[in-house]
Amino acid sequence: MPLRALFYRRPSEPQTFEVEFDQASFAVRVRRHRQARRYTLRIQAATREVILTMPPRGSLREAKEFAQKHGGWIAARMHRLPQAVPFADGTIVPLRGVEHRIAHRSGVRGTVWTETPSHGMPLLCVAGDAPHIERRVGDYLRREAARDLDAASRRAADELGVAIRRISVRDQSSRWGSCSTTGVLSYSWRLILAPPFVLNYLAVHEVAHLLEMNHSARFWRLVKRVCADSDRAKTWLDVHGSDLHRYGLPVEAC
Repeated sequence: MPLRALFYRRPSEPQTFEVEFDQASFAVRVRRHRQARRYTLRIQAATREVILTMPPRGSLREAKEFAQKHGGWIAARMHRLPQAVPFADGTIVPLRGVEHRIAHRSGVRGTVWTETPSHGMPLLCVAGDAPHIERRVGDYLRREAARDLDAASRRAADELGVAIRRISVRDQSSRWGSCSTTGVLSYSWRLILAPPFVLNYLAVHEVAHLLEMNHSARFWRLVKRVCADSDRAKTWLDVHGSDLHRYGLPVEAC
């Protein structure tokens, strides 16, 4: 059999299928991997996806049987994920580590702004029609993240004597930041949800990679020289980092 035939996916082959367990249904996304030797399952916490990896010569029938056999494992892992928090009126989201309640202000001009009442929790106010709350809050948090990360990265660059080519903010699920050899830095917008010392640490971390594209002892000395809170920030991310991915998930993920 030609090698290319081993990795050919028939156009009719589904990308996902459903697994039923204890009156609950879970969507399973299928991916073939040329180095896979067996069927494996994992839960991607950031996107709340169930992913089944199968060998190149595996069959969809066997994949479904494997997933159904492990339906209890899938259900248990999914139920242990933190509850999703969509951006909606009345929900609570952290902004720079401080909890804010989303408050819909229909009939008021503007987009999104913060208010600090004399009593009670700070507010993240959203103007306009209710169907636009989710998008407006998401756009606001991305803008705030871009502003804070740009400022923190440029402070770190000045401290370390390096030049930044470009900074981008995305919704990265596998890492908080990255640095290319060409001087391009990329961050997760979700860092705006964390306390400022965490965001600042990630900025220093990625800028330091412009000098050391590794995690050597020299790299960590550079980070600690500029960021005294690096150990504290790493501990915070280890404990609370995965929780940041639940904010802004759509209602159907709840």
